[in-house]
Parts: sequence; structure tokens; C-alpha cells
Amino acid sequence: MSREITGLSSMATRQLLAELSDHLRRAHGAQVRFESAGGVEVARRVREGAEGDLLVLAEDAMAGLAGAGLLVGGTLRPLWVSQVVAAVPEGSPLPALASESDLRAALLAARRIAYSTGPSGTALVELTGRLGLAAQLAPRLVQAPAGVPAGSLLASGGAELAFQQHSELMDLPGVAVVGPLPGDTAISTTFSGGVLAASTEPVRAAGVLDLFEAEELWARARAKGMRAARDLG
Repeated sequence: MSREITGLSSMATRQLLAELSDHLRRAHGAQVRFESAGGVEVARRVREGAEGDLLVLAEDAMAGLAGAGLLVGGTLRPLWVSQVVAAVPEGSPLPALASESDLRAALLAARRIAYSTGPSGTALVELTGRLGLAAQLAPRLVQAPAGVPAGSLLASGGAELAFQQHSELMDLPGVAVVGPLPGDTAISTTFSGGVLAASTEPVRAAGVLDLFEAEELWARARAKGMRAARDLG
């Protein structure tokens, strides 16, 4: 019997990968299991020689690891695209987000703003600069620990507004998703997959990536707050 194919991923794709892995087991008899942690932590582990077959992270991180020779050539591909959304504590009034001025008002009204250590957090900090609000908002920004959803700070009372991937906020208790950022302020992250150079089963691992791209699974990605990259073509 073939051994299990293992993978590493960031937290943003954790729930989707768990569901897809379960589907592949039931529909194709493929034994696949992913371990998820903060994206920065996962990238560090791969650079330090972590074992595994597959890797799913934000495309910038994946490009860096591919450039370092840590992925099998020709296996890197975009899999899913996730929008960053705003969220507030459940039961709080939902701020308007129809325009850039609405977003500015929501940011300025919040006393504590939660964001992540991942690509959505980096993009949010850059956005505050483009809006000319970096200095004003810097003392209010609260970064969630690596691997911890920014929305958890909403539920605990540590923040009044949070920004993160939709997939990480949509099912959190005590959190109400407001919606994506408007117009030119919209932030999205593409998550890519590839076969780790350390894999002892590169052909089978690449086959799992092929199955992840199947059109029959696009609806599952949408249900988890993402869109299949091929679904956007």
C-alpha cells in the first residue's frame, strides 16, 4: 500500500485543504494529509529542511522557495485566490464599505485594528500608507500572533476591526464579516502549490495537485471563501 502524501500549508488554506484531502480519500482513494501553521513559520521550516511532499503558501513565498531550489521544477502553480475582508465583533454595527471614504472612516473610528502576520497583514499596512493614514493608525494596529486568526482579537475584545483572508474569518465564533475592501483598496492573495524537493514521492504528489485543480472542486473552494485560480480565467 502506498504511503500517505503529506503537505505543509499556511492557516488561510487549512480548512479547504482538510476538506479536499477528505474528498480525495473518499473519491480517489488518495491518502493526503496537511499540517498547517503560520505562513512565515512554514516557509522557515521548509528552508531548514522540513520533510514532506507538498507545499501551499502565498505566491510570493512560494516563488522565493522555488528560487532557492526547494520545490521540484515545473510543479509550482496558482491554486486559489482569496480576498481580504473586514470584520467586526458579532453584534456590533457593520460599518459601510462601499467606497474608499467609507473605509477611511471605518479605520479612523476603530480604536484597535487587528491584522495578521501573513500577506494580508503586509498588504493592509501598505494600504494605510497609500491612504495617508500610516502615522495616525500605527498606534492602533494590533498584530495577531503567527498562526492565530486576527478575528480572534475581535471575539476577545482586543480589537474593534480586523482584516484578514475571508477563509480565516468566515467561520470564527464571535465575528461578523463586513465584506471585501472597496474599489482600488481591494486586497487579494493568490495561494500556490508545489511539490517539495524533499519529497520521495514527487510524481504522486504532483498528481494530488492536479486533482486539486479539478473543476468539480471549484465549488468547495468558493464555500471556503476562495476562488479556484482557473475559475477566474
